[in-house]
Amino acid sequence: MHAAARQRLAELAARAVPVAGHPTPVDELTRLREALGGGPRLLVKRDDALPFAMGGNKVRKMRLLVRHAIDQGADTLVTMGGVQSNHARVTAAMAAACGLRSVLVLNGAPPDPPTGNALLQRMFGAEIVTVTTREARAPAMHAAARRLEREGRRPYVVPLGGSTPEGALAYAHAFGELAAQIDPPDVIVHSTSSGGTQAGLAAGAALFESRTRIVGISADDPASAIDAIVRALVPAIGALTGAGGLAHEDVETDDTFVGGGYGVPTEASTEAMSLAARSDGLLLDPVYTAKAMAGLIARVRAGVFRADQTVLFWHTGGLPALFV
Repeated sequence: MHAAARQRLAELAARAVPVAGHPTPVDELTRLREALGGGPRLLVKRDDALPFAMGGNKVRKMRLLVRHAIDQGADTLVTMGGVQSNHARVTAAMAAACGLRSVLVLNGAPPDPPTGNALLQRMFGAEIVTVTTREARAPAMHAAARRLEREGRRPYVVPLGGSTPEGALAYAHAFGELAAQIDPPDVIVHSTSSGGTQAGLAAGAALFESRTRIVGISADDPASAIDAIVRALVPAIGALTGAGGLAHEDVETDDTFVGGGYGVPTEASTEAMSLAARSDGLLLDPVYTAKAMAGLIARVRAGVFRADQTVLFWHTGGLPALFV
């Protein structure tokens, strides 16, 4: 049904900047399954192992967004995030690798000395603009872009998380990558925040005609806010690939593992980090993937999944947060 759209998806993905273009591995979490007393087959898709700038889901998105920026004649990438933003780290790295400059508008107090992503952003040569609150980021980002234009530069503004149709398209393509490696799993569980990864996986499942359930575990925002982004992005990805009216019904957002807020560990996320590390040597970050794994573990313990099902944890990276 979507053969032409899948071909168009492959053509668009082929134009991505030639950085970290190899498939990431799929590993079995045998010992974690045993530690949980059985349940479904557990797999992990290792986007933390993407071989560029310490990996993570933002690498896939930025490969396409930077191509879009270059096509528009940009010489500077401008984006926003927190002081330890994975997205800001990868934006700065992609700019450096492609001969562009980068300006990052970040909220929060910069660590002194720099650690984690804050250190890497500086190593990649980014210009850092600091604001005090999350609400101040977007106005400051657009003000920075206007300043660059006055200076004769050609800025390209990358929205928070790179969650545009062009960025989210990367995860529709990634679903196809997964489908070439294994039979599509019954369920994919992953961390969600700005919605682009979740929308891309949902669009990919639809394009590859899979009934895979896409479960996003929120790291910060309410499920209703993320759902609205996903509902807008999935048909937009369809439009880019020529699949009009694209939709995937098996999408769920769970915001019950946020706890005290963005970047605030919970008892469940702390246990998930420890259990994954001790059972399979799998490292999770405290901001995103630990809360997503906590959501998966809770579902296994509650018997939500059948023993004959396959559940895949899509590791979206974020490991520099371990060194903050």
